[in-house]
Amino acid sequence: MKIYDWITAAEKGILILIAFFTIFSVGIEMYNVLLNGKITLTDLLLMFIYAEVLGMVAAFYKYNKIPITIPIFIAITALCRLIILQGKGISTIDLIYESGAVLLLALSAIIIKKAMSTKESGE
Repeated sequence: MKIYDWITAAEKGILILIAFFTIFSVGIEMYNVLLNGKITLTDLLLMFIYAEVLGMVAAFYKYNKIPITIPIFIAITALCRLIILQGKGISTIDLIYESGAVLLLALSAIIIKKAMSTKESGE
């Protein structure tokens, strides 16, 4: 077996583990929400991150590659969750940096999407 085959097999195995751990984490999060009796916006954003991670694993198995925009969306969601978790006590400069990072990620997703659609149309 070639080294490439070993690396590919390891990659697929790791992705399967990521999927199982993500599903397990979703179960734990849902259990905690049920115990608390309420769900917050940060809980929803965390669930959305889990859903995006599962979508990324599914995309790999469907297309044999991971679309670069999915990790960007995960990063945007994680940053938004961080901003919400920090609450009103966040310093102004930190809020500017974090929201600037969200803006840069969003712009990069748009640029990548446009570049991919241009590449696919053959222009």
